[in-house]
Amino acid sequence: MTGNRGKILWVDDEIDHLKPHILFLEDKGYQLTTTTNGSDAITLVGQESFDLVLLDHFMPGMDGMKTLREIKEIKPALPIIFITKSEEEDLMDEAIFEKVNQFLIKPVNPTQIFMACKQVLEQSKIREDRVTSGYLKEFQNTQFQFQEEKNADDWWDIYTRLVKWQLEFDEHPDISLNDILDEQIQSANSEFVKFIESNYKDWLFSDDRPTLSNDVLTRFIKPEIEQDTKTCLLVIDALRYDQFMAIQEFLNPYYDIKFDYHFSLLPTATPFSRNSIFSGLFPDEFVKKFPDQLDNMLHHAKTLNQHEEKMMRSALNKYGFKDKILRFEKINTADSGKRFQMHFSDFKNVDVLGIVVNFVDMLAHYRAESDILKEMVPDESGYRSAIRIWFEHSWLFTLLRDLSKSGFTVIMTSDHGSQKVNRGVLVGADKESSTGVRYKIGRNLNTNEKHALIIRRPSDYRLIDLMHQTTYLIAKEDVFFLYPNQQRRYESQLKGSFQHGGISLEEMMIPVVTLRSKA
Repeated sequence: MTGNRGKILWVDDEIDHLKPHILFLEDKGYQLTTTTNGSDAITLVGQESFDLVLLDHFMPGMDGMKTLREIKEIKPALPIIFITKSEEEDLMDEAIFEKVNQFLIKPVNPTQIFMACKQVLEQSKIREDRVTSGYLKEFQNTQFQFQEEKNADDWWDIYTRLVKWQLEFDEHPDISLNDILDEQIQSANSEFVKFIESNYKDWLFSDDRPTLSNDVLTRFIKPEIEQDTKTCLLVIDALRYDQFMAIQEFLNPYYDIKFDYHFSLLPTATPFSRNSIFSGLFPDEFVKKFPDQLDNMLHHAKTLNQHEEKMMRSALNKYGFKDKILRFEKINTADSGKRFQMHFSDFKNVDVLGIVVNFVDMLAHYRAESDILKEMVPDESGYRSAIRIWFEHSWLFTLLRDLSKSGFTVIMTSDHGSQKVNRGVLVGADKESSTGVRYKIGRNLNTNEKHALIIRRPSDYRLIDLMHQTTYLIAKEDVFFLYPNQQRRYESQLKGSFQHGGISLEEMMIPVVTLRSKA
């Protein structure tokens, strides 16, 4: 075989007996350098550039383990395959601790050596090639599926498959298919908007519907409490499916994980969808049951989610759980989260926990105002990476480990997702209209129906009449709203930011993740 698949240093005091193995590797295209002792190996590693070291364990003088440590001191990232006659578990543990890439037990034949070298040196390229071919193969099938009649489950399947490729491309940044995937997601959202326009309004007045925000308590929390399971409802504001997938690996050791989904109510914004989750009611229902909420909305209160604990308590009572102890906590800062986690022992025996975490939504808002954050979180992949780093080192991860140890089942979800907006669209509105970027509420609002769902009869959408001739505008796909007199000021600032309130897969199709403790 021609070509150079990598430069390998093989260290073994019986290297002369390994001639068939060396010839086999050279025939496969690898370039081999050999030595019989650890001291020479360390010198060679310092002088030359190798892609891989094959290192024997038992050698006179400096043994393989000491040689391994010395090599790692010189070149920490140099891959090493450790080869030994010993099958002792302690040796394997030590080798794993020293971060060897493969551990082989003698005797080994040439094919075994070749396969180990190939896996270490070429696995990234092989995976890239397989990911590329896999995506291109699935691309056409997904495009054809866009044109077929679909139900809610079909859309969840499409969305999760698109996210799968986003995550694959995150792991292989050299794959140059991101633009094609982005365009495919845009096409999916265009078709998804049509699906929502055709079906959403009917869902609101039918029991035969997919799970909506106001169904989360009934369909996921109530069955757990009925089984006397200690249950935590964890709502991470604005957490999308792709972002949960970015943190899932941290939870796998502690929980068995099951995925489901719900549709966020429109507008996909906290005053509507999150209040609906905790109350178990549509917006037109919860403002009747909780008049203070209506008053807050009429008078544009600073926060429109002041009554969530009262709403959740009321819903639990309605389900027959008056005797169940509820602890409700809303976390807006890292310090308050740490304090809550540190006092976990005070509430680990409650029946039901309700927790709201606001980090993900706050990151999106602060990013829109900070050039530094825009640099750190430049795109969807950067957003996932930032959330992954936050979660790994967060009080929330510690709390979730505590909940697992205490036998809680955690239902993790969000009220809505977010959409990276790119197209500014002008709207006509008066000064009393709301300030939202992806949805607006006002009197006789106007814009092009191509870009927004225009709701002039709020009752048709189980929404709230907040004024005479109340109109809702809800952005489609990646649109954001601008006023004509503010277009220049805000268009460049908002373009590329992550917003919510509109209609898109990312905002409406929300994961509901059941975490069952492995403890």
